[in-house]
Amino acid sequence: MTGLLTDLYELTMAAGYFQAGKAGEQATFELSIRRLPADRSYLILAGVEQAIEYLLGLEFQEPEINYLRGLSAFRSVGDPFWDYLRTFRFTGDLWAAPEGTPVYAGEPVVRVTAPLPEGQIPETYLLAAITFQTLVATKASRMVGAAGGRAVVEFGTRRAHTAEAGVLGARAAYIGGCIGTSNVEAGYRFGIPVYGTSAHSWVLAFPSEREAFARLHEVLGEGTVYLVDTYDTEQGVRSAAATGGRFWGVRLDSGDLLAESRRARAILDEAGCREARIMASGDLNEHRIGELVRAGAPIDTFGVGTELATSADAPSMGSIYKLVEIESRPAAKFSPEKASWPGIKQVFRLADVDIVGLATETYPGTSLLEPVIQGGRRVREKESLEAMRRRAERPAGGRPVMHSRALEELVRAVRRGVS
Repeated sequence: MTGLLTDLYELTMAAGYFQAGKAGEQATFELSIRRLPADRSYLILAGVEQAIEYLLGLEFQEPEINYLRGLSAFRSVGDPFWDYLRTFRFTGDLWAAPEGTPVYAGEPVVRVTAPLPEGQIPETYLLAAITFQTLVATKASRMVGAAGGRAVVEFGTRRAHTAEAGVLGARAAYIGGCIGTSNVEAGYRFGIPVYGTSAHSWVLAFPSEREAFARLHEVLGEGTVYLVDTYDTEQGVRSAAATGGRFWGVRLDSGDLLAESRRARAILDEAGCREARIMASGDLNEHRIGELVRAGAPIDTFGVGTELATSADAPSMGSIYKLVEIESRPAAKFSPEKASWPGIKQVFRLADVDIVGLATETYPGTSLLEPVIQGGRRVREKESLEAMRRRAERPAGGRPVMHSRALEELVRAVRRGVS
């Protein structure tokens, strides 16, 4: 994994640390969410596996080093630093909460302990990898909750900010509870079930809707989903029912989905297609899904694209990556509204509260941060997406987060030391 996937100042700091003789100093950084996005009472953690892969593959190739040497920011940097980058690898430790874990504001979810430059350079990538997938997994969890047991499929790659964002967004959506994705690469790479129907262009490519449906059934057989709103939705449902042979169902992609789904259900039942299902799509989010479910819409599956792949109502959040200890000295930032907590921490999940305390403390319950990499080597086996999904099935909603007395005392001691 290229070391250039970072911000420039991570590398200028690394060069500065090296020239100041601090490259061997042990430092601990923690990644946490400063505050929850609007309308969120919890987050579903995702993206940790990509963080692991990044750290284990982090290196600088010779052409990349040559590029850096040509930047004006490094004009005062000597040859020893470039020699250092040629053999640069992550040799430190990574602790993380398992993916799919519900987490809350103020809790460290990832902890990196390593020689100072090895902990500094990954900041940009770790924040990007975990923030994005956590937002999408959380959005998926909200939609799945609103669906009340009905299936939700992720359809968002064409609206994602990049194609790769579409792949990773599909992964996160699956962790958050979606039953699958339209993204074939995500299916291939991660083993996620893939789903697809056809576009309006399929219908338009044939002289009639009836012929388009017949040809589609020849290809897909019992798995056929007819997109019925190209011309007239009600007639489209009738054409689907009259095509002959068993089929999965029909998809509604526009209009009044409550009224259209009721009419579609009646037409299908009257035609003897009682097993045929109804999928709905078209600018859906958790609020619209919830409204349809509460109104009793006979919709079996929801296909969601833009709102899910981009976490449209909350496309960003205040995730932070802060130095909390260096050479056994606690470190903290005390600037207004952006203060950080010093010391190496652990999150203790008790029955009805989370306690953020020092890693040396013990509490009953579950310690969320677990060792994943130690000494540059992976020590926790790669987990299945199914295990992550099971963990995400139990979001606790809002949950109080408290700080231990020992941590609060450390904060006061650090403040006295820097004042």
